[in-house]
Amino acid sequence: MAGVTLNVAIGLLTSMVSGGFVWLWQRGRNTRALHRKARFFGMRPGESCIVVMNHKWDRPGVAAHHDVQAMVEAAVLARELGCEVSMRVSGDFRDSNGPSVEFCIGGPENGSNVRTAGHLEHNLPGIEVRPFSDRPDSMAFVVGEETFPWDRGRREHVLVAKFRPVSATRPVFVVCGQSAVTNHAAMVFLRRSHRELSARLASTERFCLILRVDAIATYGVQGTTLARDVSAAAFEPRPGLRTAVTG
Repeated sequence: MAGVTLNVAIGLLTSMVSGGFVWLWQRGRNTRALHRKARFFGMRPGESCIVVMNHKWDRPGVAAHHDVQAMVEAAVLARELGCEVSMRVSGDFRDSNGPSVEFCIGGPENGSNVRTAGHLEHNLPGIEVRPFSDRPDSMAFVVGEETFPWDRGRREHVLVAKFRPVSATRPVFVVCGQSAVTNHAAMVFLRRSHRELSARLASTERFCLILRVDAIATYGVQGTTLARDVSAAAFEPRPGLRTAVTG
């Protein structure tokens, strides 16, 4: 009887010890994952994150549904990493992001996000965003020798850049899509794929990516893939006229 009792006690103790190791391992793994995510996004617990809002190009003061969802994704990400979130309107925010990570969401077309226009001009001189028009290259991104066109609802692109302005101690993320859907898709992709990007990119301190969003009518914001890392060309001035190549 004493032997049975001892075996039961040993079994219980072994289960407790094993469970404790599993809990500690799981906690350690989760902590490491959070640290990796925090490094990629440049955030630290207790600091702040600024989300810069855009608006519909034809309706100032009104944001598209998918742009609102993109802002929510950015805010949730910041809160996951222990950061306070403040929302700023692009036309009213004329200052450095300073010690705060900034997510600037939306393109420059017709003043939708004037801060994006400024970021592109001063930090990404190798990027050209073609204006909305009835031309085949409407809303296209031109980078180096490549053009990334806008095939509305079927194949669209979004530019995602990370850099640190000279006046700031924390990075800016620019999310500049060809539509509100692509802005939302880019934020979903960043939250989901930051670990893969960390392993793939030459540097996570400064980069510029073109993401492709396919089959929007079928997959919504989930059909997003990395089309091209254009970091080498994006941060250098464009040397004259480019020959466009669809990607």
